[in-house]
Amino acid sequence: MSDTSEKKVRLTMLLRSQAILSSSILSAIETIPREKFIDHALRHHAYENASLPIACGQTISQPYIVAKMTEALELKSRHVVLEIGTGSGYQASVLSLLARRVYTMERHRLLFVEARNRLAKLKLTNITMRLGDGFVGWPEAAPFDRIIITCQVEKLPEVLVKQLKSDGILIAPVGPTGKEFLTKLTKKGEVIHVERLISVRFVPMIPGIADA
Repeated sequence: MSDTSEKKVRLTMLLRSQAILSSSILSAIETIPREKFIDHALRHHAYENASLPIACGQTISQPYIVAKMTEALELKSRHVVLEIGTGSGYQASVLSLLARRVYTMERHRLLFVEARNRLAKLKLTNITMRLGDGFVGWPEAAPFDRIIITCQVEKLPEVLVKQLKSDGILIAPVGPTGKEFLTKLTKKGEVIHVERLISVRFVPMIPGIADA
C-alpha cells in the first residue's frame, strides 16, 4: 500500500470514529485526490483532518466538515445541487460523485480559474461553474434539490431559500463571525424547519465579484 493510500485509510477510520458512517460519502472522500486541491508545499498535509489555506485568503475545509455538510444534505443520485463558494473545488468534487449535477459559484476569479482547471483534469463532467455573486444564486438553473453554502452568513439569504425546491435542504454556517453554527434548513411546501447542527468556523460570504 502506498503512503497516500495509507493516509486515506487512516482518514477514513478517523471519520468513522467521528460518526460519519455513510459508505458512499466515505468512498467519495477516499476517491477524490485532496492533494490536487492544495498548494504543493502543503500536500503532505492533504489527508490530515485539518482545514488548509488556499489562494485569496480562503481555505479548504477539513475533511470532517466536508463529510458532515455532505451528510446533512441527504443526497440522492438524482439530485441537482447548488454550491455557493467553490473555493478550491474540493467540496464540489465530492458532491459530484453523489449527485446528478452540481452547480457551483465563486466570486474570486483566480479561484474560479484554478478550480475549473482542476475539475477538467479530474474529468468531473457533471459540475457546472460560474464566476458570480453567491447572494444572487443561479436563478435560471433553479429550483435546486439541495443548496450548500460554504461560507459564513449572518442569516440565511432569502433569495437562495427561494431557489430551493419545496422538498429541499439547504446547509450553511449561520451566525455572527466566529460564532456560527452549521445550520440545516428543510423546506416542506411553505413550511420551513431550521436546525442547528454543530459549531463551525468559516470565512464570511461577501457580495459581488472580487476585483482579483
